[in-house]
Amino acid sequence: MSANTATTTVAVDYEGVLFGLGNPLLDMCSKVELSFLEKYELKANDAILAGEKHADIYKELADNHEVVYLAGGSCQNSLRGAQRLLPPGSTFYVGCVGKDTDAEKLREAAAKDGLTVDYLLDHETPTGVCAMMINGPHRSLVTDLRAANKYQVLHLDQPEIKTAVERAQYFYIEGFFLTVSPDSILALAKHAAAENKVFSMNISAPFLCQFFREPMDASAPYWDFVFGNETEAAAWAESQGHKTQDLREIALLLANLPKINNQRKRYAVITQGAGHTLVATQGQISVAEVQSFAVDAIPKEEMEDTNGAGDAFVGGFLSQHLQGHSIDRSVNAGHYLAGRVIRQVSAQYPADIDLSHLDA
Repeated sequence: MSANTATTTVAVDYEGVLFGLGNPLLDMCSKVELSFLEKYELKANDAILAGEKHADIYKELADNHEVVYLAGGSCQNSLRGAQRLLPPGSTFYVGCVGKDTDAEKLREAAAKDGLTVDYLLDHETPTGVCAMMINGPHRSLVTDLRAANKYQVLHLDQPEIKTAVERAQYFYIEGFFLTVSPDSILALAKHAAAENKVFSMNISAPFLCQFFREPMDASAPYWDFVFGNETEAAAWAESQGHKTQDLREIALLLANLPKINNQRKRYAVITQGAGHTLVATQGQISVAEVQSFAVDAIPKEEMEDTNGAGDAFVGGFLSQHLQGHSIDRSVNAGHYLAGRVIRQVSAQYPADIDLSHLDA
């Protein structure tokens, strides 16, 4: 551990089950005009890392727009959602933050959803931030990782973290973390494979398939579950040299990649927004075998923001699968939680989350 980093103290007892690793970010969520996106050369429904041309975007949002601040980061969003559907102390989240007030805001927000966090502290770098710009039904994300980019694999060797890893039965990593610490991803992946635990990842963004293909490919043999939306799945297929754009075919390709832990089948889960969710299972060879799940339509007037829907889907899905429920129920729980988030601004989980309708 370097001199400018330190661990925090876990105040909440963690009972185990789901361990997450990702980039903790303070989200800045705001509605913007198309001209604002064009000014910063941003595309609709894009997710990118900040470059020099985006240096002023956070200050301009704060100064000239109405901003909602939230505790975010893809994996943290998913685990907050999963925890809302699980017994207390079921989730544990790790990442790196700065020693600043923004980090305290993140802790407070995570605690509200019952998520246990143990952040690595970087004393020289501020907490990461993500600008979430909403334009109609579309959203564009620009992330400045800052301290989140300083995570070190040695943090996993700290006694509190090692205990959480040993207790966990499921691991979930956001693809964005491939830009930060591939060694940490592989450390957890190898532990999961050796102990026959469930290791899951999200493709997370198209650019990762192209520019971080090597670490993504290195983690792929350990995937028990791989999640992605239609754009991400297509980008993965293209990066691998596959000519098909058929999402069912891509799901089969993902599901049937070489696998380290042969005690578990791999599942590839591809969401399509309001379109059907596809699930391919390792061993399937025909597109006719790929499962397809309809998404309940949401009236347009009830849709507030699609940002965070994908993270919520994963949270709902994992919350059910790790309790031993079927793929069908897990997908339906993911659809339900995503539907609730779409009715909020960003990845906020309302107080009245209830899966009783799935038992009817």
